[in-house]
Amino acid sequence: MSFSSDAKRELCRDRLDSREAAAAECYGVLLYCHSFTPREIRVITASPDFAQRLPRLFRRAFSLSFDRLPPEGAAGKQSFLITDDTKLRQVFSAFDLEIGGTVSHHVNFSVLEEESCRAAFIRGAFLAGGSVTDPGKRYHLELATAHHSVSREVCTLLLDMGFSPRQTERAGNALLYFKQADAIADFFTAIGAPATAMSVMTAKVEKEMRNTVTRQINCDSANADKTVAAAQEQLTAIRRLVKEYGSLDVLPEPLKDAALLRVTNPEASLADLAQLSCPPVSKSCLSHRMKKIMSFRLEE
Repeated sequence: MSFSSDAKRELCRDRLDSREAAAAECYGVLLYCHSFTPREIRVITASPDFAQRLPRLFRRAFSLSFDRLPPEGAAGKQSFLITDDTKLRQVFSAFDLEIGGTVSHHVNFSVLEEESCRAAFIRGAFLAGGSVTDPGKRYHLELATAHHSVSREVCTLLLDMGFSPRQTERAGNALLYFKQADAIADFFTAIGAPATAMSVMTAKVEKEMRNTVTRQINCDSANADKTVAAAQEQLTAIRRLVKEYGSLDVLPEPLKDAALLRVTNPEASLADLAQLSCPPVSKSCLSHRMKKIMSFRLEE
């Protein structure tokens, strides 16, 4: 099962206590479903949980049943259909919509005055026309509808609820979408899916931790490379001195000690060598001695 399916499963566990909230959820479903016209209402879903919820939702909201249900035990996409004229008029009148002529859908905000109804409306919109990507891969949630005016008005509704969705179009549909983990988590919390919201935030924390560890490893690796490169330069200079002068005895005692420390600890950092010095010296002091070794020339 996908993360989107899991999110819809959690949303479908929500009880249908209030008829008003059920009607608001149906309104969101209708404006984001496959077809909502004076001739038919057709809801198509691949979510088995949403498919189980739909008949109960419409009974609670309108006291009516679908004219056609999916076959029992059907898998894949399932279709729910209403074509009865009396039922269609009942649904349309519930949202003050005229059933005659060409219908241009808009959001009737008067039926969404209560906060619970707004949340239920957005929940219905997501169940019918929404999807969310696995946050372990990337952050993306979208609501897609064929009604461009509806999408603009739902955007206004979401703004009023404290969200800031982006808008675009794809394949003739109008889309509202989020690409921030915090916004997606808040969205699911608002519409009744706190466990999904927690999963999003957990994925965000894990991703940030992995990124932090990766950055630290890269930083440590870069520092290690620098340490090795510097040590090799110092060893090359020491070998040059031995080759030119036969030994390190030409060096002043502090420089000779530093050179011997490097030879016996070829992979150690300057900080480690400074602590190994006898007596211990500062890192900057040892660095200064190494620079003198690398530029050493015996005065004639």
